[in-house]
Amino acid sequence: QVQVVESGGGLVQAGGSLRLSCQASGDIFAINAMGWYRQVPVKQRELVAAITSGGGTNYADSVKGRFTISRDNAKNTVYLQMNSLKPEDTAVYYCNSEIKRRNVIGIGTYSYWGQGTPVTVSS
Repeated sequence: QVQVVESGGGLVQAGGSLRLSCQASGDIFAINAMGWYRQVPVKQRELVAAITSGGGTNYADSVKGRFTISRDNAKNTVYLQMNSLKPEDTAVYYCNSEIKRRNVIGIGTYSYWGQGTPVTVSS
């Protein structure tokens, strides 16, 4: 079994900072890309930032220059440092990990989501 658990969300004033963490655990052979998404009611989940196993990164235009994604491969953990937060960053933030694990025929790659952590930015 594999678990993906996020932490670090909360309430912050505009201009403030938060750091989200997401750790994957369980029967993990390797982890490919890890990413952060966010969702607000009545809108689709959107990509915020992603990072490959080699450290390559990709950001949504709305967060470039304010958010930084990083990972610790030894800990199977991805982080999202969020600075200069704006009220429009308010959302539930989800972690996604592309995890290779054993199955009955060998190794397969599966997408796992965390339970989500809410971030609220007050004006």
